[in-house]
Amino acid sequence: MRNRYIVAYDVSDGGRLRRVFKKMNGFGDALQYSVFACDLSAKERVLLEEALSAIIDVKEDRVLIIDIGPVEGRAAGMVRTLGRQVKPKQREALVV
Repeated sequence: MRNRYIVAYDVSDGGRLRRVFKKMNGFGDALQYSVFACDLSAKERVLLEEALSAIIDVKEDRVLIIDIGPVEGRAAGMVRTLGRQVKPKQREALVV
């Protein structure tokens, strides 16, 4: 089962910020500059946390991972956008 996660980050260093953004593109779709929607299995969520932990400085940066539920259930309608919409990418496989 896959759950939808909203991942938001606040990274203080420009180099780490770019690396986090690149890594997040492999896991989900950008909703804003530092906010992503990710449909992940439990294993993929662990991989995401490990990948981000290897990049960020835990004393200076922050990453929020919010589980909004199963992709096939309530989570599908939980995110609303006002203004220009972002079209989700079709993913055949997770890129890490």
